[in-house]
Amino acid sequence: MSTRITQVTVRDIRFPTSQSLDGSDAMNAAPDYSATYVVLHTDAGAQLQGHGLTFTIGRGNEICVQAVQSLSALVTGLSLEEITADMGAFWRRLTASDSQLRWLGPEKGVIHLATAAIVNAVWDLWAKSAGKPVWKLLVDMTPEELVRCLDFSYVTDALTPEEAIAMLRKQAPGKRQREAEMLKTGFPGYTTAPGWLGYSEEKMRRLAREAVAAGWQHVKQKVGADLEEDMRRARILREEIGWERSLMMDANQVWDVDQAIEAMRRLAVFEPLWIEEPTSPDDILGHARIRERIAPVGVATGEHCHNRVMFKQLFQQRALDFCQPDAARLGGLNEVIMVLLLAAKFGVPICPHGGGVGLCEYVQHISLFDYIAVAGSLENRVLEYVDHLHEHFLDPVVICNGHYMPPARPGYSVEMKPETLARYAFPDGPVWANIKAS
Repeated sequence: MSTRITQVTVRDIRFPTSQSLDGSDAMNAAPDYSATYVVLHTDAGAQLQGHGLTFTIGRGNEICVQAVQSLSALVTGLSLEEITADMGAFWRRLTASDSQLRWLGPEKGVIHLATAAIVNAVWDLWAKSAGKPVWKLLVDMTPEELVRCLDFSYVTDALTPEEAIAMLRKQAPGKRQREAEMLKTGFPGYTTAPGWLGYSEEKMRRLAREAVAAGWQHVKQKVGADLEEDMRRARILREEIGWERSLMMDANQVWDVDQAIEAMRRLAVFEPLWIEEPTSPDDILGHARIRERIAPVGVATGEHCHNRVMFKQLFQQRALDFCQPDAARLGGLNEVIMVLLLAAKFGVPICPHGGGVGLCEYVQHISLFDYIAVAGSLENRVLEYVDHLHEHFLDPVVICNGHYMPPARPGYSVEMKPETLARYAFPDGPVWANIKAS
């Protein structure tokens, strides 16, 4: 019996995080974490729906909502079975069959963010139909089934379907052992909790001590607003976390290339594992130059890399040491998997971008699948964790001793509680109505 998508609904959901400066950094001083929240309704009724979202930081979320509405006709009326029979063709249909909508990207920007929300909702629907969490759905696929989910357009000069199948077959013998390991110990994470720019020294120290007590071995600091202040805050964090733990830094794109090199040569005294987004996310050659000049400090980027073609070039130019794909900026899970395969071919570890609202819930599935089925190694792999807003999800992340524990509930883990959808709807939900009234 088939399951047919009968309707696509989308909501503008926003959280007033700017009031507490959660998520503050050198580029984004006062974000309101937000979600373009999609539900795929089916002829099976409320018992089987697909939920997906795209993350934004406030104003402009309504534009993503409109983009989802524009794309929804390409999904409505399709059956889950015809989509999953050739997921790669479905993804291509969504991104390329309507040339007028494609013009708005192509495969980048708001239209691609909207694509991600819809595509990830399809994966949620598929996983729920199969009775598995998304990571397990992927792990249980054969190499041929996985590759059939992908669109290799524009990347065959770097990776062919045949190569991808061979890579997946190579890792297949150890999958069950690695899966058992993850179920027992979880996937290693890092926390940004003490490192936001807007926090006082007292709050930084308190959160750093709490992170150490909770078992975190990796902590990230936001930098880029003022170099002397960056030095002072790095010194505080090293005092609190010691030198045996990893410290990462994130400039959120604020520097020019030469500024990044100069800044990191000074900050190198604190032995950061990496500098994240040291310059414009589109500057592939700039990243390559920075990487060459600041080694052994690594270069990490990817949360604003908008498609597989950009990642392909970053890999080809040896411009990054750590790859940080975003589950909702790329065109959904199909394109994320392509980036995982490219990264594996070029020997670059995957450390997905978390944080925001719902991104940690998404990316736990990505890292689990990457380790178990694609990379087969945990070396230099660590997954971002931000301790904001998880209480709004039916299946929130579970952290134990600084590790993500694999989710067991079927789906992609981003289904929000009904009361959250009602309270935080923008602009008329009770939370926003109270803010406007105050």
